[in-house]
Amino acid sequence: MKIAVAASGPGLDDQTDARFGRCAWFVIVDTETFEFEALENTAAKQGTGAGIAAAQIVADAGAEGVVAANLGPSAFQALSAGALKMYAFGGGTVRESIESLNSGQLVETDSSNVGAHTGMGAGGPRKVTGLG
Repeated sequence: MKIAVAASGPGLDDQTDARFGRCAWFVIVDTETFEFEALENTAAKQGTGAGIAAAQIVADAGAEGVVAANLGPSAFQALSAGALKMYAFGGGTVRESIESLNSGQLVETDSSNVGAHTGMGAGGPRKVTGLG
């Protein structure tokens, strides 16, 4: 399965980013082989609509799911519409997030877990459960 991980850098050993829509990079990882490609998140620079644009980027890259600590309501809705699976991961490297997913430690999320515009400093984070 191809998973897009919200990351601060373009490699497997870079830290994950808590934000989905405004992360710096998406590292698209094959969960079986750990082969990956990195895509700069051009949506992060948008004034509004970053979550929706970011969802389009990962869908266009062929990702079947995403890993991020926080997903806002617009990103969640866009990813759901594209039938992408979503997993919450509390922090660590891209590699650790995929290892956690492969070992069954990450639970598929069924709702957004932060308010709208949280990545821009607005809306407060809500309690995040199921983090690895």
